[in-house]
Amino acid sequence: MEEKHYVIVGSGVAAVHAAKAIRDHDGEASISIYGEESNLPYNRIKLSKGLFTDLHSDKVLIKKEKWYLENRIKVQSGTSITDIDPDKRVATTGDGQNVPYYKLLLCTGAANRKLNMDGASLRNVHNIRDMTDADKLKSELQSGNRICIIGGGVQGVETAWSFIEAGYHVTIVEAAPRLMSRQLDEQASTLLTQRIIGLGADVRLGQGVKCIRGTDSVQGVELEDSTILPCEHVVYSIGIIPNTDLARKASIHVQSGILVNENMETSTAHVYAAGDAAEYLGKVEGLWGGAIEQGKIAGTNMTGTPVAYQRSVPVTLFNAFETPLFSIGMVDEEQCDNSLTHLVGELYTRIFIKDDSIVGVISFEGAAASLSYKTAIEQRITLDGIDLAHSTIKEIIGEVMKRSQK
Repeated sequence: MEEKHYVIVGSGVAAVHAAKAIRDHDGEASISIYGEESNLPYNRIKLSKGLFTDLHSDKVLIKKEKWYLENRIKVQSGTSITDIDPDKRVATTGDGQNVPYYKLLLCTGAANRKLNMDGASLRNVHNIRDMTDADKLKSELQSGNRICIIGGGVQGVETAWSFIEAGYHVTIVEAAPRLMSRQLDEQASTLLTQRIIGLGADVRLGQGVKCIRGTDSVQGVELEDSTILPCEHVVYSIGIIPNTDLARKASIHVQSGILVNENMETSTAHVYAAGDAAEYLGKVEGLWGGAIEQGKIAGTNMTGTPVAYQRSVPVTLFNAFETPLFSIGMVDEEQCDNSLTHLVGELYTRIFIKDDSIVGVISFEGAAASLSYKTAIEQRITLDGIDLAHSTIKEIIGEVMKRSQK
């Protein structure tokens, strides 16, 4: 019998966890990960959180080289897959080699959404998606340079902190009225913004950038109110676009992302998708935790062990600007029945309640404190019988945790 060959296209976190799941369920088959970058798969989150650390050390790798060798998983670095023939079950590499597959997984990831404005193609306009982007940016920085960050989401704010810690002057420009609007309510965002300003960053909210000024390289950005912010570098982070070209070319069904069912199967037999490229129930998640889980589910199903993906509760753990905080689950008050807020000094916590259970939380605490909230939200533990009006959030979560252990 011919050996089974599992082929994974892309080398992000979903790919690695899929390969592990395949190996856990199939000890004999061959597994290949094809990645366009020359590195072993690495943790992209480090590109914003640890921009000025050594990004080429083993510390940024998802798994060290030894792990791939021990698990007989072949990483074909610097090799792109340019075509798929689902009828023949063959993938073709950029240099024309045909790679037969038993099952194929598309972990093609996403590209950063590009800036579309005058000056976007000037030298020293950066967006950081891979190691090469980060290296290029660092090589072009000079002492005393001023940095303008366009986009005040998590990645933009974390990148800003990396620059501040390295001694650069930073301005964050966000078109929305508050920073990290997907993760934080108005009060939490205001508290965070005050800390960011207190630690030396300039923050401009509620207006976008009209254009980037300069002749050859960046000299400044012009805001919509015609204010000009002088700077030598622009770094932008304005969302992602799933990489679907390979799937589209193979006539696999695509909307925003590559459409998958609960088993991570695409519309084409023997082809699966996971991570930032995959769209499940009308949504591309674009989250680290979701990519890991989708990879595991895809890999397990590829070996013939049926298991359904359940969208995990979104968790953001943040620790930039000397401010630990976490945001979990649904934190939109308009979609909730009730919420409770606790503020002592600078320690802010708010829980969001719907259908008599906690569905979301924002808290300026460290990651360890997030675990009990995550459990409460995932298990939808009822608040029935708890006197919410006369209980502290700590008392409520204590009672909820007791109930979770019954």
